Amino acid sequence: MKTVACRLLAAVAGGLLLAACSQGGAPAPNPTQQAAQVQDAAAKRNLDTYRELLRIKNDEMAVTMGKDIVQRFPDSAAAKEVQQTLPEIEKRWQTVSTQRRLAALWQYQTAPMAGGTQSTASIYNSTPTDTRVRLVLRRHTSWGQSAFLFSDAHGFVCHANCTIKAKFDDTAREIKAYAPSTGEPALMIRDDKGFIAQLAKAQKITLNVTMQDGEKKVALVYEVGGFVPDQWQALPKKGGRK
Repeated sequence: MKTVACRLLAAVAGGLLLAACSQGGAPAPNPTQQAAQVQDAAAKRNLDTYRELLRIKNDEMAVTMGKDIVQRFPDSAAAKEVQQTLPEIEKRWQTVSTQRRLAALWQYQTAPMAGGTQSTASIYNSTPTDTRVRLVLRRHTSWGQSAFLFSDAHGFVCHANCTIKAKFDDTAREIKAYAPSTGEPALMIRDDKGFIAQLAKAQKITLNVTMQDGEKKVALVYEVGGFVPDQWQALPKKGGRK
């Protein structure tokens, strides 16, 4: 009788052991494995977001998300996938953002002026920052087209006629200019048509001038690469022709 009871107890114990194994499955992950699983899940979620940003062509946010994935999950499959596309997306976004910044430097205005209509495209120098000089392209229904520098201070040293040493990107030029007889703090460019044609092809223009304040010599740098000719409104000339 005792032998039968022992066998029953052994069978019950064996059944409980098998039940415990079948219910529990694989051993529970340790803390390190749990942390890795959390990281992997987060990387996959962010990768899904990155893919969606690429699909909708939101390069700015895609670059931000892509860099975050590579930085936070450097050894993940998500980071490996991102690195295949991120350099090209980042380069494209940098090009677009630079163009937007350059375009924002220009101001375009059309307004009544001296009995006619004036259309201008203007930009301030980027450097030096302590000297503010506008480069202005102007069309006027009576005066025609002109290009000139206009100082926020006291103007330029130019005795009737003068020569501005200039650079269009890396190409050196000499520009003939003159001071207006009416006394405005301006420097008029004689060949406005040629100057504007060179400007439209350049990214940066450097103009070396002498300011009246202490006859200070300055190299005015203009980042002109964002100029959009179509935004500078054409005007009818005398007689109604454009």
